[in-house]
Amino acid sequence: MSRLLPALAAVALAATASPAAAYWEYGHQTIARIAQANVKPKTRVAIDRLLRRSALLGTPTCPARSIEDASVWADCVKTIKSPDGKRPFDFAYSWHYQNVNICKPFDLVVPCKDGNCVSAQIERDVKLLRDKTTPVKDRVQALAFLIHFVGDLHQPLHAGDKADKGGNDAKTSYGLLATPRLNLHTVWDGYLAERAISTPPSVVRHYSATERATMAAGDVTDWSRESWQIARDSAYASAMKGDPCAPTPEHMTLDDATIASLVPVERLEVQRGGLRLAKLLDKAFS
Repeated sequence: MSRLLPALAAVALAATASPAAAYWEYGHQTIARIAQANVKPKTRVAIDRLLRRSALLGTPTCPARSIEDASVWADCVKTIKSPDGKRPFDFAYSWHYQNVNICKPFDLVVPCKDGNCVSAQIERDVKLLRDKTTPVKDRVQALAFLIHFVGDLHQPLHAGDKADKGGNDAKTSYGLLATPRLNLHTVWDGYLAERAISTPPSVVRHYSATERATMAAGDVTDWSRESWQIARDSAYASAMKGDPCAPTPEHMTLDDATIASLVPVERLEVQRGGLRLAKLLDKAFS
């Protein structure tokens, strides 16, 4: 136990160091790797060719030389500051989420006003990549954004919330792990995602045509609605012990049994994210 407690403390510190990052690195990179394993060979070649031009982005501290690098690039560039102290990528901050109220009918009109939401940006990035007149630098950026944003959309708390910043204001313990800064968003970003991804068998593999057709069915709006529903019926309902729209208590706890029941939900979201990203990449480079 003397070894376990310092380890948990270190993990908790790492978890709260980057609250804006979605799915942390493990989730985003896993979704990207699933996509890479399931795109058409020509698509894979096109992705590699474009990422070889990633130096055009002008972000040496945030490389995008591989699909795994690109999957976390959009979070990495949030930390970049220009000499005058400004953050040049602040324009994209709202593109990572679309917090649709889980206690109202599903509607993307308000959250996606002026295209400033994750689903609208996914569709925009596909269009930019399909347009051969798009400058190379813009195509590289669109590719990096697309890879990342599909991961974001499949983190349910980027698709639905209760006016609590995607669960960031909902203090939540994860089993025995309880720190003042741990919240529902962090749980789904990191701890639950890492357990779901690490549970055998590996989610990174070539999926059958039937699996791809089933898990990648629908369009971005369908996926948005599905992720929003998981936020309501799984993320919030489990933490609220049944009623996701009841007043949020000061602190919530996910016990071991609840965590175990959520693992397959999170695992399926990662798989769907990877196969849907593959579908969009094939479309973008067709």
